[in-house]
Amino acid sequence: MGGLAPAQSDQHDGPAGGRLPYDTRNRTTVNFTRWSARLPGTQRRTSAAQAAQAAAAQAQQTSERESTECAATSSGTSGTAGPADGADGGAESAESAEGASSTVPAARAERRDAAAAAGPAGPDSATATKGPDAPLAQDAPPAPAGETEPSDAAARTGEASADADTPSALVTRSIDALSVHDLLGQVPALAAVVHGADHRVAYVNDAYTAVFGHRVQGEAARDALPELVELGLLPLMDQVLRSGKPRTVKSRRVAGAADSREGLDGREPRDAFYTFTCTPITADGENGVLIFAADVTDQVEAAERLRASERRQREAAVTLQHSLLPQELEQPDDLRVAATYQPGGTEAAVGGDWYDVITLGAGRTALVIGDVMGRGVRAAAVMGQLRTAVRAYARLDLPPHEVLQLLDGLAAEIDSSQIATCVYAVHDPNEGLLHYASAGHPPIIVRDADGAVQRAPDPTGPPLGTGGWVHTSCSLPLTPGSCAVLYTDGLVERRDADIDTGVATLERAFAGATGSPEIVCDRLLRSLGITAEHDDDVAVLVLQHPARTGPDAELFHNAALELLGGTEAAPRARAFASGVLSSWRFPTELQDLGVLAASELVANSLQHGTPPMRLRLRRTDKRLIVEVTDGDEHLPRRRRAEPADEAGRGISIVATIASAWGSRRTPGGGKSVWCEFALPAA
Repeated sequence: MGGLAPAQSDQHDGPAGGRLPYDTRNRTTVNFTRWSARLPGTQRRTSAAQAAQAAAAQAQQTSERESTECAATSSGTSGTAGPADGADGGAESAESAEGASSTVPAARAERRDAAAAAGPAGPDSATATKGPDAPLAQDAPPAPAGETEPSDAAARTGEASADADTPSALVTRSIDALSVHDLLGQVPALAAVVHGADHRVAYVNDAYTAVFGHRVQGEAARDALPELVELGLLPLMDQVLRSGKPRTVKSRRVAGAADSREGLDGREPRDAFYTFTCTPITADGENGVLIFAADVTDQVEAAERLRASERRQREAAVTLQHSLLPQELEQPDDLRVAATYQPGGTEAAVGGDWYDVITLGAGRTALVIGDVMGRGVRAAAVMGQLRTAVRAYARLDLPPHEVLQLLDGLAAEIDSSQIATCVYAVHDPNEGLLHYASAGHPPIIVRDADGAVQRAPDPTGPPLGTGGWVHTSCSLPLTPGSCAVLYTDGLVERRDADIDTGVATLERAFAGATGSPEIVCDRLLRSLGITAEHDDDVAVLVLQHPARTGPDAELFHNAALELLGGTEAAPRARAFASGVLSSWRFPTELQDLGVLAASELVANSLQHGTPPMRLRLRRTDKRLIVEVTDGDEHLPRRRRAEPADEAGRGISIVATIASAWGSRRTPGGGKSVWCEFALPAA
């Protein structure tokens, strides 16, 4: 190798012509040490660490012997040197001594320490020792190019020797000297050691004794540790012995153990909770189990308080949600209606699902269902505002698409970051139709009297709050004997399936769901797999238009008259109303009020309306309805007539004698003006 010294013979000339011994191994070791110093960083550190470990183990035993030998070698070389050898012989001896001392870097450092202790340092002392012609240490030739002295390895070796006596090393040896009794006896956790197949007790610490009492060593755990039997730990300990792997059971209740170490002080004993860890151990060739129990009572109680708080918050949230929904559904004369709401999941956050039923008058009924996206109080607040707005707009008796148009603008004003889906539908028993508008909501499903199921087309507009869209209305047949269901997406939407799949499942379930609306709601929830753990809110609204037969059919009648011929139609309308009301066997007073209301509404239509005109009389089991339609779209308003006015009192008279009145625009153009009279109780 280029970095190695030139080859030397086995013997060198000494000062007296003799031969000095030369250790080839030392020379090789020096060269290997210098070569290893040039290794890459990782290998050099590994070599130095190995050398340091070996030197640290022997340094304490060999330091004095090597120091003495190095000092003797130095003294002998100085005494035999003479002028006869000249400077070359002294230099060769010095090189040999340097090669020998460099075999172990630590020994070289110790040799310098011994030389310093033997005499005063300085060039004079060195000259007196070696002779006037002997070369000084600083005059030694430098190492050849490419070689470095093993200073790093020597320094690390010295550091390793010094680390053996550092305080941390002493502490480590002290910890190693501790016994199991010293360690486990001072920990506050419960600890016990058992051995053998029958788990004989070998040791229990003071904390274990404080909780369970004194235990006799040498007895089987089944007899000596009955608490482990009650906690079901013996099978777990058997499993640990067989598998050789630790096992843990969490939060096991220990009756009356919470105050065992502190005393009851007149209080009722409290239960404690411990997490037990069984770890396999081996001693003297026999397998055993270390049972370690950590007191987790505070954590368990804190978790229970947290769960109780979450339950209270959820109960409050559900109460808030139900308070925002109608407390009691209005029951129209011609429909049977039922609804249900199922909060989703176990979280405290409330959802934004809602539904409502609104009677519009003249036998017409509005049905609403919607869903505000998201959860939380904000979603519930938006839902409450939209529901209130829907009821207000419904009183205007507007077409469904106009109601959604107004809601769209309101939703954007309430919270631009919130969007909602909604279906607003109106049932008119006179037409047998369900007019509706949908703002991004799942479709209505209708089942006719023959059991055939029909799904409404796609939504007629985007969700509320998006703005910039003109909604439209559509209609579905809802004749006597038909049934319809409105619902939110939580009923049909699943994370692992498309929503159309859920709607198809609902159609099949709805086709076979018979009974009252309440029963149908329950069957749909069960068929769709809705439970208390369902992760989304669900609202379902079921309406039925029953077919009247038998005695019930006598309580529902319709009669209509086309108003033709101008002003002469008024007396015909009065005669028609009188005859129909008499045939329905109403009391005389009610007949007179009905005829008067029909006369005033017809007169108002003849004066302010345009053809075609029609008078319709309708009775249900609860009310009498008088309705007049014409082709003019201007809605009448009630106003106060002055004493000198000859007109303007017709609507005021109707509003005074009737229990309710109203007006609306009809889908095909024109208007309808109506009034109602409540029937006397039977």
